[in-house]
This record gives sequence, C-alpha cells and structure tokens, in this order.
Amino acid sequence: MDDIEKLLKELTEASGVSGHEVEVRRLVQKHFTPLGEISHDKLGSVICMSRGAADRPKVMLAAHMDEIGFIVSHVTKDGFIRFANIGGWWDQVLLAQRVAIKTAKGDVIGTIGAKPPHLLSDEERKKLVDSKDMYIDIGATSSAEVEAAGVRVADPIVPVSAFTVLANGMTYLSKAFDDRGGCAVVITALRRMLDVDHPNTLYGVATVQEEVGLRGARTSVSLVDPDVAIILEGTAVNDMPGGGEEGQVFRIGAGPVVTFFRQDMIPNLGLRDLVVDTAKKIGISIQIRADRIRGGTDGAAIHLHSGGVPTVVLSLPVRYVHSHGSILHRGDFDGAVELLAAVVQQLDKKTVDALTVW
Repeated sequence: MDDIEKLLKELTEASGVSGHEVEVRRLVQKHFTPLGEISHDKLGSVICMSRGAADRPKVMLAAHMDEIGFIVSHVTKDGFIRFANIGGWWDQVLLAQRVAIKTAKGDVIGTIGAKPPHLLSDEERKKLVDSKDMYIDIGATSSAEVEAAGVRVADPIVPVSAFTVLANGMTYLSKAFDDRGGCAVVITALRRMLDVDHPNTLYGVATVQEEVGLRGARTSVSLVDPDVAIILEGTAVNDMPGGGEEGQVFRIGAGPVVTFFRQDMIPNLGLRDLVVDTAKKIGISIQIRADRIRGGTDGAAIHLHSGGVPTVVLSLPVRYVHSHGSILHRGDFDGAVELLAAVVQQLDKKTVDALTVW
C-alpha cells in the first residue's frame, strides 16, 4: 500500500457514527497536527489553520468525518438487540451484514438478522423487510448475556467492513467513503500546500454530525468565518446495471464531480466557473452534476453563514454510498487533490472579492 491507500484504510476503518466521532476525530487530528494550528468547535469538529502569504482571504476546505450507523434502542428478553438508524440507510442493504457495537468494554460483533426465508409465508416473501423488524444477533440467548457482554441502550453501532484494494489495483472497497474520502482529500491537499505558495490562509475542517443535519458545519463555520469555501464530499453514481437508463450517467474513474445545482445549495457561479476552468486548464477530467440527487452537504449550511459565503461542492464519485461496501476509484481521488490544490493557489483577495461583485 502507498501512503494514500494507508490513509484511506486508516480513516475508513475507524468508527465514527454521527455524534460518536471520537475515534475518527483522533486520527484526523493526528494527521492535521503537522499541517497547521489546531482548534475545535464545541461539537467536536476539528479545524486546521495553515497560514499562507496573507491572513485573508480565509479559505475553508470542509469534509465531514461522521458516518452513518446505528444505535442500540432495546434488548429483548431473549437477547436480541433492536436498533435505530443514525443517518440515511436503505433497509434492503442491511440484512446479514456484520456490525460492531461500541461498548465501554470494547467492540461486540454481531450480525443483522430477521426471520429467515424458510419461515416466511408466500405473501411475506414478496415484501422488503423493514429495519424495525430487524435485530442484531450477538449469539446471546438472554438479555443477561447481552448485559454481561457490555451492551447498553444508546451504544453506537458501526458497520464492519475492511478496506480492500480490488483486482485492478485502482479501486477500493470500504465503508464510509462518504465522507472519509473527502477528509483524506483535505489532508492530502494541506500536505501539498505546505510546499507551495498560496495567497490566503487555509482552514481544513473535518466536521461532525453532517449525516443528521449538517450540525458541525454550522458550528465550525462560525469559528472560521471564511471568505470562500470548498466542500469535499462523496456522491452517488449510477454507472451500474439498471442505474442510468435515462439522463446523465455518473461514473467512477471519470473524474471528480462539480455540483451545479442541488435543492439545498446553488454554488457561487464565479467559484463554480473557476473550478471548471481550472480543471480544463490543468487537464483534469470532471463530471458536472445538476440533477435531483437526494441528501444534503455541509455546503448548505456553510454558504448561508453570516452575510453569505461563496461556496462550491467538489465530490468523489462513489458506488453504493450509504452501505457496508462502497467503491472509490483512485484516479478520482488524485484528480480531486490536484484540482483542489490548483484552485486554492488562485484564491487571492482580488479573485475572491470578484466572486461577489454583482
């Protein structure tokens, strides 16, 4: 594994469901510490300030470090663990997946179960299983065994999914590329900018609780008070069978995605065009997104800070986001880092001021 693969492995395998980001926060802070001055908001977001040639403009590079997961809601008398979702899960991807319950005694491994097909009626076989009818089985036969294992109500639960380099050597399989991939882009870009002149001060920010309402974005942007912001995200693609019969097809390996329109945020047009023009100038392939994709990004909160912040979203295309096994292409990652670094070098005061000249 090279350094990028090691970074992605470390970040994606760490646990950090929304509101329980302690483990991944420590890793992000470890990587941020050699790159600048560290601070935090009071929700737990990590901020790394890297000074350039000028104090302003302040350029915020934000990625969220929380992941979707679950929380223990109830233990039955027979030792089955009911759970609630944290973040947006599609119930169909849950069954038979391994999870780790993060207890005070350590990780407790289990599997998500439901009534097996042998016991289903013909009518039940036709229906999707709802997560409220699922449970986590840790092999216990009573609630006393579950308690002895250390499991308590409100313990967070994370998917078990090892980072794996796939057969072609250019694609990776793991949980949490949304948005540990974005965090890795921010870390890698900040490292690169240590040896490059930039006419601004950079604020790399790993936010918390994005998956449950963009909460860390709201608190961290208040502390940074940026002049301009670039959001690094993971976005869904439709390049698989059945995914792109109509409209535009977004693919892994075709370059990072620049979002032109979302229900929650329309990017600053000047900043958007700067990103697109820079990509063309330096030969980075990009994909343009302006469709009805669901969900939101930290940009929705950041661009509304104070009197408004010119903001754009640059995303890594990811297959099977919000599942135990998502797929990321290394070429898209490298392209995002190159493009981000090139854009940052152009964000001097004159350029940033011109973004809001109407």
